[in-house]
Amino acid sequence: MTVAGNQATLERLHAAFAVRDGKTMAACYHPDARFRDPVFDLRGDEIGAMWQMLCSRSADLRIESSGLKVEGDSGRADWQAWYPFSTTGRKVHNIIHSEFQFSAGLIIEQIDAFPFWRWSRQALGPAGLLLGWTPLLRNKVRATAREALRRYMAAANTGH
Repeated sequence: MTVAGNQATLERLHAAFAVRDGKTMAACYHPDARFRDPVFDLRGDEIGAMWQMLCSRSADLRIESSGLKVEGDSGRADWQAWYPFSTTGRKVHNIIHSEFQFSAGLIIEQIDAFPFWRWSRQALGPAGLLLGWTPLLRNKVRATAREALRRYMAAANTGH
């Protein structure tokens, strides 16, 4: 695929995210894609399901993207998300840097980076402040997020 095609995919992903369109976001990923960030490590259909779950959770989710850039089969973007964390209702402002790899005009790999401790302080309050730097809290957040995604995917497959 051309650089222009990969750039169009990256722009489509972020435009869909800005309007909380998880289905369009899912269509930007290769069937064999991998996604990693401090919370999730996903493959294939799990990625689209994650975006659909996150987009459907909050009408208050606001996304702003910048620096969308593609060079060959690699790309990057910076984005910010503002939302109330679903478990605590606490307001979060997350600042993320994404690195992408493309195959056949679709995202084959995405690695998102953000400071987990900063996120946990906002999302979890005092527990995040005190324990957000520890593997214990990070692993608990990962397990809770993985279970939420499993439940979301199971409900989507049964139509409930």
